[in-house]
Amino acid sequence: MIPLSVLDLSPIVEGGDAAHSLANTLDLARHAEQWGYRRYWLAEHHNMPGIASAATSIVIAHVAQGTRTIRVGAGGIMLPNHSPLAIAEQFGTLESLFPGRIDLGLGRAPGSDGLTARALRRSALADAADAFPQDVLELIAYFRGDAGPIRAVPGAGLPVPIWILGSSTFGAQLAAALGLPYSFASHFAPMQMMQAIEIYRAHFRPSAQLDRPYVMLGFNVFAADTDEEARLLFTSLQQAFVNLRRGTPGPLPPPVPGFEERLTPAERAMIAQALSSTAVGSPETVRRGLEAFIARTGADELIVTSQMFDHAARLKSFEITASLA
Repeated sequence: MIPLSVLDLSPIVEGGDAAHSLANTLDLARHAEQWGYRRYWLAEHHNMPGIASAATSIVIAHVAQGTRTIRVGAGGIMLPNHSPLAIAEQFGTLESLFPGRIDLGLGRAPGSDGLTARALRRSALADAADAFPQDVLELIAYFRGDAGPIRAVPGAGLPVPIWILGSSTFGAQLAAALGLPYSFASHFAPMQMMQAIEIYRAHFRPSAQLDRPYVMLGFNVFAADTDEEARLLFTSLQQAFVNLRRGTPGPLPPPVPGFEERLTPAERAMIAQALSSTAVGSPETVRRGLEAFIARTGADELIVTSQMFDHAARLKSFEITASLA
């Protein structure tokens, strides 16, 4: 099987807090390293009661300090929220502290609602999103050390791999034009996945960082001893998605038996579409799901995520998944 990595949203569960979530994140990262996962990424989200990784570069340092060999990075940094110079300095610092282990994935979405995005950067959202390609180029220039009179210290001259993230064809076109690896958010927005992959591969131009296209896809896995147990664990993520669509996001809820039966037909359809890149079940069920997804997409790597309420169950799910690779 192709390499597997971990995407961790550092979930804050009902009755828990950020400190508990961040301790669980480090525990999962240490296990993931032992189980052979290639990289461990954390995502930037703001004003989200169920996600503890808003200060993403700090959490990356926390994970990298507590592990030894696994690559650690951002999946991703939402560049419209930041100045490219600040990100170059942050990730230059991380690379200086943990050489050869840091990844920088860049996204164009704000990772929050409009009001929160304005509070973060205090600039027009449309302008910030439209400037994303220029901001990526500026960031690359800081790492190369050829951004004119301004130098990122640390940062200049350091080999921090940059990835472009996306959930539409925009990121695919940019990643192809710049010759960068591409990661698609198929774990929650799979609608344009196949079109984006095709565009990226067809238009890829080699660069100093990468000589051929490289696609990593997001994939949800809920693995347990039985299909029934896994389906119950999956209801936490289903609830979170419904709450988000209803405009009432909150901490990750505990599993609820029979949850799907309470949903409207429209809500069931929304979940089925948004979470179609998912394997839920026993080890054999998950194996079939992974193999079918890889065969359909030709992915070079999968980044696996699992929003489970119970930390022990989440560890077991990742351990089962690693054993299938």
